[in-house]
Amino acid sequence: MINSEPVFWLIGLVFLVFGGLILADSTHPKRYTSGAFWSLIGAGFIYGTWVAAGSVPPWTLGIVVLVIVVLGSSPKLLTAGVVKTTTTEQRETVAVKYGNKLFIPALLIPIVTIIVTLAAPAITINGKPLMATGSATLIGLGLGAIVAVVVGLILLRPVSPVVPVQEGRRLLETIGWAAILPQMLSVLGILFTQAGVGSSVGTIMKAIVPPGVLIFAVIAYCVGMALFTVLMGNAFAAFPIMTAAIGWPLLIEGFDGNPAVVFAIGMLAGFCGTLCTPMAANFNIVPAALLEMKNKYGVITAQLPTAGIMLVANIAIMFFFGFPH
Repeated sequence: MINSEPVFWLIGLVFLVFGGLILADSTHPKRYTSGAFWSLIGAGFIYGTWVAAGSVPPWTLGIVVLVIVVLGSSPKLLTAGVVKTTTTEQRETVAVKYGNKLFIPALLIPIVTIIVTLAAPAITINGKPLMATGSATLIGLGLGAIVAVVVGLILLRPVSPVVPVQEGRRLLETIGWAAILPQMLSVLGILFTQAGVGSSVGTIMKAIVPPGVLIFAVIAYCVGMALFTVLMGNAFAAFPIMTAAIGWPLLIEGFDGNPAVVFAIGMLAGFCGTLCTPMAANFNIVPAALLEMKNKYGVITAQLPTAGIMLVANIAIMFFFGFPH
């Protein structure tokens, strides 16, 4: 049976390669600290396998995380180098030559992920599922990324196979510490839940939301997901808090909601908050910097109407399709 661990190993390997390239770059202004930052992240993805299995003490990984935080929080320790890759003129020439075909590799990632996720229950060996329960989506995402790289190399024929690796390093260094912000915020959400924040929020919401009125409970959950995402920068961080506060006790146990529908739409409601917050730096602030926009909040401003429409739509979808009427 295949689980999701190989995907984490693949992610770790990518970070280790980028870290190794930085450490080997004698022209990099901060090659030792920057190289260590990305290498430690990669090592953490791989080492985490043994932590999860209980075969090694978790405190060692905790020390690694603290070192990563120290390195990432100091602009003097984590900077971007000048990567030897294609020139701007070469990239513009390729863009004109291939046009919309450039999107094919990127679109293959979600397509392969959906195919693997839907096909996973039917793929069995000797009557047993090939993929472990709950791992099909992540496995599909990993396979989709591999397929996208292969197709990209065949379709675009870069001047050297090293070019995609160097481009990946360039983009990662440009994004910087914000690349791991979603993971850090997800952990923060779990810590808040363990600390009882979800229960406290639930107590407050029960006092505010009229008892027995489904629509108000749905609005409280969806709007709460969006607002907590705005504050924390990531829907994955807001999800455990709002689910413990409203999602499970009110919507599932109180109104007999369908967990798959309620929680899936709840996450989408959280993503509406992602569109509206500078805390989601890797989504909203970094693109503005990469595009050299005059207004660093221009991405957020453009997304606000979409976020509002989507939030209202999510509330309606959850209300009509998530509960027996």
